[in-house]
Amino acid sequence: MASASSGPSAAGVSSLDPAVPSCASSSASGIKRSMASEVPYASGMPIKKIGHRGVDSSGETTYKKTTSSALKGAIQLGITHTVGSLSTKPERDVLMQDFYVVESIFFPSEGSNLTPAHHYNDFRFKTYAPVAFRYFRELFGIRPDDYLYSLCSEPLIELCNSGASGSLFYVSSDDEFIIKTVQHKEAEFLQKLLPGYYMNLNQNPRTLLPKFYGLYCVQAGGKNIRIVVMNNLLPRSVKMHIKYDLKGSTYKRRASQKEREKPLPTFKDLDFLQDIPDGLFLDADMYNALCKTLQRDCLVLQSFKIMDYSLLMSIHNIDHAQREPLGSEAQSSADTRRPAPQKALYSTAMESIQGEARRGGTMETDDHMGGIPARNSKGERLLLYIGIIDILQSYRFVKKLEHSWKALVHDGDTVSVHRPGFYAERFQRFMCNTVFKKIPLQPSWKSLKLQSQSSPIEQKNSEDLEQDSTSLVIPRSQPLPQQC
Repeated sequence: MASASSGPSAAGVSSLDPAVPSCASSSASGIKRSMASEVPYASGMPIKKIGHRGVDSSGETTYKKTTSSALKGAIQLGITHTVGSLSTKPERDVLMQDFYVVESIFFPSEGSNLTPAHHYNDFRFKTYAPVAFRYFRELFGIRPDDYLYSLCSEPLIELCNSGASGSLFYVSSDDEFIIKTVQHKEAEFLQKLLPGYYMNLNQNPRTLLPKFYGLYCVQAGGKNIRIVVMNNLLPRSVKMHIKYDLKGSTYKRRASQKEREKPLPTFKDLDFLQDIPDGLFLDADMYNALCKTLQRDCLVLQSFKIMDYSLLMSIHNIDHAQREPLGSEAQSSADTRRPAPQKALYSTAMESIQGEARRGGTMETDDHMGGIPARNSKGERLLLYIGIIDILQSYRFVKKLEHSWKALVHDGDTVSVHRPGFYAERFQRFMCNTVFKKIPLQPSWKSLKLQSQSSPIEQKNSEDLEQDSTSLVIPRSQPLPQQC
């Protein structure tokens, strides 16, 4: 079974960004407070719809006519129950039939012997493959009490601007987990992936693929709302200066004007080629580890006939951040606080690539904050936050037709929808030849700067770069390090 696309990656991912403000109704009040004032279904108010996501005239977000606050409450009640009941089941190896188990519990508003009373309409909560997902969480070092505390002790924070996908995104208050609504086909496809996903994680826990911690369904108002719990790629405590959604494709791969008007737009492949034409430079060990992980992950995706995935990359410029004025006391504390240590193993960008590259190298920083250290061709210090997203795509017949039609009008090798094998090869080639490059072992960045002062023209170029620190756009006149 194939997955329905969650929409263009840039649109679906922009909601995951720390720069995107959370919806006002999401974190202003606690669970009990939101329970007391909840009206679960929209009643006659005009709704602006994007897919299943709507916003009524009062500003309340709805999904399949269920308000966001009711959905958040149902999710937290359901997860609390399912994790608690799972603790009574003995630890054992995962069996094949575990991937296909679906457990269901009914939550009447007046409560029952198994469930508490609540202020929402009655709903049913389904948990898919509970034993298998318990194993995944254990593999990543997430204890049941930590999982419950992160997701259920504080109100979930709703991230707005879901874009064309129409999905809702929530982040846990500790920044650890993302909850995303998924379409029926996506949820079914993930279920079918679970046995292969299990085998892959056993062999390669260090991966840039999404880390799935749970798959659930809230049945409310005659509708099924499926949600998946994943790792959070972008810590809100780290300011991101620029963000890209990269596929290795060039056909229409430029951010729209509407996207560019956002506080932190999600740029695409053509924007990257224009903004950072010389790529991002990593230590040789870090570069090799990253490309090895990308290659392994692409082989896994190819084996599942998955394509149209993207590399989400947000960049924190350390040198820019140190020169930025601090607006207010609140902003100051937000910019200087370090992200809390993550509960899940291998969940940060640094941890997701090969372990041997985590120490050593020539680009040491005081605190990597979970990001991968890199440089641009100016020599500015960067932290990269990356992950492969939108993997619930299957190369179905309709996709074959889509590619065939586009290939009649455009160069078939430049469109994003392509054969899984070709897509994987093009994706790797773009990432490891164009986006990421090895820094030269010799000379160092400092000696490169000294060399740039050897002539009046080159010295002027160097002075210009010192003055221009407001953008990651790299002037072509800058002397560039040669790739190894």
